[in-house]
Amino acid sequence: MNKIFEIKKFYTIIFIISLLSLIIALYIEFFLGYQPCKLCIYQRIPYLIAIFFAFLGTSYSKNLIWLYILLITFFSSFLLSGYHFGIEQEIFKEFSGCTGNSINIIDKNELLKLLNSEVNSCKNIDFKIFGFSLAAINLLLSLVIFILILKVIKNEKNKQK
Repeated sequence: MNKIFEIKKFYTIIFIISLLSLIIALYIEFFLGYQPCKLCIYQRIPYLIAIFFAFLGTSYSKNLIWLYILLITFFSSFLLSGYHFGIEQEIFKEFSGCTGNSINIIDKNELLKLLNSEVNSCKNIDFKIFGFSLAAINLLLSLVIFILILKVIKNEKNKQK
């Protein structure tokens, strides 16, 4: 009984962190007016997935599959935010979706739409918290959560022995 309560508490913490991360990102975008780049938007996807599976984990906490799915989710988040951070630090080049320059558009209506839309570059750091870009914060947060999930999986496996 105590083991189930502890694991449910962990899933609840993951749920809250993921939900807060998304709320903060949306607040920065819609209330503070900072436009996200494509990678910023992609980096929200693992948090949406984490909310869903953390909720399932609280409901069905006897199964460790939810922990493994969350482990993969936050590893993906770590890779994605690491790539974005690398672009910001000019370690990696931007992919074409970041710049808004698409040479493959042949339809004039699509080209006009692209020219009229504001595509924020992935290397631009428009918003910082305590001197860190949101990609850097996401990189650290994803790494910490990934390590915590690894520890919880290890503890759960040791309890099963």
